[in-house]
Amino acid sequence: MPIMTIMTTADAIIKWSIAQKVLIDDQVVPYFPATFAIFGHGNALSIGQALSNESKNMTTYRGQTEEGMALAAVAYAKAMRRQQVGIVTTSIGPGATNVITAAAVAMANRLPLLILVGDAFQSRNPDPVLQQVEHFDQPSITVNDAFRPVVRYWDRITSPSQILTSLPQALSTMLDPATCGPVCIALPQDIQAESFDFPDEFFEEKIVKIPRPRADSSELAMAATLIAKAKTPIIVAGGGIHYSLAEKELSEFASTFSIPVVETMAGKSSLVWNDPALVGPLGVTGSDPVNQLVDESDLIIAIGTRLQDFTTGSWTLFGNKKIIAINTARFDAIKRHGVPVVADAKAALVELRGLLTSTDRTSWMARASELKTLFINLRSDRSKISSDLPTYAQVVVATNEAARTEDYVLTAAGGLPGELNNNWLSKSVASFDCEYGFSCMGYEISGTWGAAIAQNNMKKSGRVIGLTGDGSYMMLNSDIYSAVLHKHPLTLIVCDNGGYAVISRLQTGNGADSFRTMITETPGAARVDFVSHARSMGAKSIKVNSIAELSEKITENQNSNEVVVIVIETAPTIWTEGGAFWEVANPQVSKKSAVNEARKAVERAKENQRIY
Repeated sequence: MPIMTIMTTADAIIKWSIAQKVLIDDQVVPYFPATFAIFGHGNALSIGQALSNESKNMTTYRGQTEEGMALAAVAYAKAMRRQQVGIVTTSIGPGATNVITAAAVAMANRLPLLILVGDAFQSRNPDPVLQQVEHFDQPSITVNDAFRPVVRYWDRITSPSQILTSLPQALSTMLDPATCGPVCIALPQDIQAESFDFPDEFFEEKIVKIPRPRADSSELAMAATLIAKAKTPIIVAGGGIHYSLAEKELSEFASTFSIPVVETMAGKSSLVWNDPALVGPLGVTGSDPVNQLVDESDLIIAIGTRLQDFTTGSWTLFGNKKIIAINTARFDAIKRHGVPVVADAKAALVELRGLLTSTDRTSWMARASELKTLFINLRSDRSKISSDLPTYAQVVVATNEAARTEDYVLTAAGGLPGELNNNWLSKSVASFDCEYGFSCMGYEISGTWGAAIAQNNMKKSGRVIGLTGDGSYMMLNSDIYSAVLHKHPLTLIVCDNGGYAVISRLQTGNGADSFRTMITETPGAARVDFVSHARSMGAKSIKVNSIAELSEKITENQNSNEVVVIVIETAPTIWTEGGAFWEVANPQVSKKSAVNEARKAVERAKENQRIY
């Protein structure tokens, strides 16, 4: 008979989580190293007490908003390249629904996250309980059902024994590269508190492994044949390179077979900027010279990418070229009639090397180098633009120049993704995070905190530098205090351009009026004092008025033990040019001639759109 121990469901969940370990750099470390928590009546007395009981074995961070702390957990998983996962726990009702946005960020970016949310009583005896939303015709539904579209695995535990099978299934979902994503476990309050005889074996330490699926031999053979025949192939490096830890293999493969590499947003820093094979970023937020190389190619080798519209130019960039798609998920590998290689990126690159012989593509690599030089020159030109206020590009270039090799940079929505994609030259691999899968405003500050936790846990000497616009700052800023509270040093650069300037650009660039995007649209409107606001949360807060001063303050605070916030006013209308067509919903008819002209431009561009 197995040895059994009686404990509550909540205690069992936390005890099991602590028992899951993973091997990173030959060290056994927790797979779930920390919990991000905001406690309320739906989780404080059971899950909260269980975490308190295990405080020596599991770190618990106090969040300020449920969305923010969950975004920090997502950024943590990304910085750890999916090798470790954060747990998020909230109460029922608004505490739970506040996490839905962060779950969607994890879902879109294929990142693991374990969400433990309180739920209404399974017995229904006290119904309706505080914060419960009732459905007249389906009494078993709660707001936690709203997580279903934005998680890979969802379960409601209605009996303590169910965690014996549900938790391993949830773990498998997060570990498997093909299904990796967020998990939501809804925990009715009475079930959390219920005791049960659990087998001790369930809590034994287990070293989990992230599988490396190998490709079918026929898929490898087909890909190898196409690559061997190609005269001007390119590799599109996606985020899967990072999650496979395949940066070294990518560099060697590209060098051996003379294939230039272009980067997606998620794949940036797969190679360092001066790697001979790397050209630069492609797509809508990419560079014209890089997109020119894509246009001149005769084969696309897409590795670990979802082929999002910003990568493909809304599918106008690749024409009808053959696409080899190396991906752990068949869903991604067969997009647009791709030639699939369903496999781990590292494993596939190693096995493909064994099927190929070196090919003379000297002239093609020379062309790639020529276009890379144009890309670098454009970056240099942008840094020298004369304007009344510093431009985003100038801020990014200055930050890039001041950053050290070991530093890690992070941003998300608005205008900064395009600026960093074009103007940030990666000095080390896996040192760049731009959340552009869900493009979530507010990720910038919370994500910087989460990445700083990862840097600390990995004992890395580098500093996390987050860049945010004023709009994202206003949406979600309270994790400045979280970083202060938990003593995680970081640097945050706030670019204040007076509103949602990139959306104003989208409006006016498509013939529409700038409407309710800029603060200047409201006469006499107050401007937020970001310096005082950040200082009120305990940050070291600095206002700079020039690029030279920005560079000085970044360098001066590189080894600071404080949370440093640097605020700079930036030009609202000067941007790095877009690199490719992006399909947006231009009206088919309008009283404005400029809108009608913009619609015609869209229709012309769509003539080159790949639909199959």
